Amino acid sequence: QVQLVESGGGSVKIGGSLRLSCAASGYTASTYSMGWFRQAPGKEREGVAAIDRYSTTLYADSVKGRFTISQDNAMNTLYLQMNSLKPEDTAMYYCAASQVYTRFLTLGKGGYSYWGQGTQVTVSS
Repeated sequence: QVQLVESGGGSVKIGGSLRLSCAASGYTASTYSMGWFRQAPGKEREGVAAIDRYSTTLYADSVKGRFTISQDNAMNTLYLQMNSLKPEDTAMYYCAASQVYTRFLTLGKGGYSYWGQGTQVTVSS
């Protein structure tokens, strides 16, 4: 079992930056990959970025070049640095973790078993 707690959300102006954190606890030694997802009102939850224990990364096209995912090399803490924020980035952001080895990272919800409660990010003018 892995417990995940997100922090760092808030309100920011267009073009601003935020850094999200996700603290993992429990049996984190078996965590293979982690990811950030987001869900805006009335929309499906979508994958934003993922990283594995070797720090291989995967990004959604919508955030490439603006967001950076990282982890502390022990999969205990996950980060998402978000720069050049846009109104369409407004959403609840969730941290997720998987203990299953996969050859390739995924941004699909089904690839992750453990989820945090989310942290709200609001981007406005």
